[in-house]
Amino acid sequence: MFKHLLVPTDGTEFSTTTVQRAIKFASETGARVTFFYAKPDYSVVFYGEGVLVDPNTPQSFAEHADKHAAEILATCQAMADLSGVSCETKSATGELPYQAIIECAEQSGCDLIFMASHGRRGLSALLLGSETQKVLTHTKIPVLVYRS
Repeated sequence: MFKHLLVPTDGTEFSTTTVQRAIKFASETGARVTFFYAKPDYSVVFYGEGVLVDPNTPQSFAEHADKHAAEILATCQAMADLSGVSCETKSATGELPYQAIIECAEQSGCDLIFMASHGRRGLSALLLGSETQKVLTHTKIPVLVYRS
């Protein structure tokens, strides 16, 4: 059975529900969990010939992203601690969250990625894309997709 789960989270209510379910799954199977938050990368927006500069500096943007990640991951850790599930937390910055998720799972030695699916269909799925779908198609690690 699975012994080490990677659980990506973005801090939304939907994601928190998935974290709770992953903790229950880990508790039932005796697995440990690594919670992961993919921090956004700072980007400069170009407009025509000029540059539309974000009022935040790259450093302040990174500090804010680090703080946000720490808050989200602390919540996940507290939930796991209450259930007696062994866990650790990790975050990484990158342009493509699905790649960061896969890299974290591989580097952490996870044997299952436990992810949420928003269940978008049709045009919204095409336009918004799906990190879960991207992980499914690019990893060799098994993926459990949880839909509430």
